[in-house]
Amino acid sequence: MIDLSIVLLTWNGRELALACLDSIDRTVRARSDTGRIETETILVDNGSADGTVEAVRARFPWVEIVALPANRGFAGGNNAGLVRARGRHVCLLNNDTLVQPDCFEACVRHLDAHPAVGAVGPQLLHEDGRKQNSIHNFPTLLLEVVPRGVLEVLAPRRYPSKRFVHDAALEVESVLGACMVVRREVIDRVGPLPEDYFFFLEETDWFFAMRAAGHRVVHLPEARLFHVHGASTKKVVPLPTRIEYHRSLYHFFRKRRGRGQAALVVALRVVKLLLALVLLAPLAVVSAGERERWRQRAWILVWHLAGMPEAWGLAGVRRAAPSASAA
Repeated sequence: MIDLSIVLLTWNGRELALACLDSIDRTVRARSDTGRIETETILVDNGSADGTVEAVRARFPWVEIVALPANRGFAGGNNAGLVRARGRHVCLLNNDTLVQPDCFEACVRHLDAHPAVGAVGPQLLHEDGRKQNSIHNFPTLLLEVVPRGVLEVLAPRRYPSKRFVHDAALEVESVLGACMVVRREVIDRVGPLPEDYFFFLEETDWFFAMRAAGHRVVHLPEARLFHVHGASTKKVVPLPTRIEYHRSLYHFFRKRRGRGQAALVVALRVVKLLLALVLLAPLAVVSAGERERWRQRAWILVWHLAGMPEAWGLAGVRRAAPSASAA
C-alpha cells in the first residue's frame, strides 16, 4: 500500500526540479528503517520548454511523469497529478523545495494518529536554517486595514506566525502551498484544488472548503523543509506576479465573503496605492530600488483603472521565457 503520493509541480524549472527529486531520493526512498513509508512520486510538468521532462526521465526513472501540453496554472497542474495519485495521503510539492529527513514521515504519522486532521504543512526554512512563514490566515477586511505584523504581536493565537516558537502541532486556517500533505479521503470529499484561480490563494480557498466540511488543518513544526522562497515568478516576472495576487485576492473575497466586501477591498487597495505613490515619491527620486517599487505600484494602479485586464497578470506570460515557477 502506498502511504504517500508526492505530486511535484514544475514549469521551466529543470534544475530546481532535479534538486528536489534528488532530496526525495536521498531522504525518503533511501530510508530502510522501521519508520520508512511507501511512496510514489509524480512529476507534473506544466508545459515546460527547458527539457525538464527529458532530464527527469533520464536521471530518475522511478518518477512517473505527467507532461502537460500547456501551463494550466498551480491548481490545474496539481490536479493533473492528483488524478494519478494512489496513496492514502497526497503531498503537493513545489519544485523550489528540498525535502529534509523525516519530514514526510512525520506528516504521515500525524495524519494517521489524528483522523480529524485533513491536512498538514511543515515548517518551511531558508537554506541557512532561518524560519519562513508557513501559515496563512484567510483574507479578511481586518487584515486589509490592520498590518498583519501588528495582529501577529497583539493576537498571536489568532494570527500565528514565525515570530513565535511552536513546539507542537498547531491548528491553523491555512498552510502555504509550497508543501501540503492532505488526506486522500478529504480530497475525495471536498474535491480537487479550485481551478478558478490561476495562481495564488488556490490552497487558501481549498483549506477554507476543508474546514467548512469539518476537517482540521495543522502546522507541524517538527516536519521541516527547505524552500527557496521567491525562486519562481516573484523574481522573474515581479509585476505580473503582484497583479495576479491582487486578482486572486479579489476573487477570494467575491467567492467567500461576498461582492460587497470584495468591492470594499478593491477600493481600499486603490486608496493605499494612491497614498503610497504620493508619500513615497521623494524616496523614488533618490533610490533606484524605491524607484522600481514606485513604478510597480503605479502599474498596479493603472491595472485597476484599466478594468483589471487578464493579460496583465501571470496568465499573460504563461508562455513566456523559461523561469523557475510551477505556474
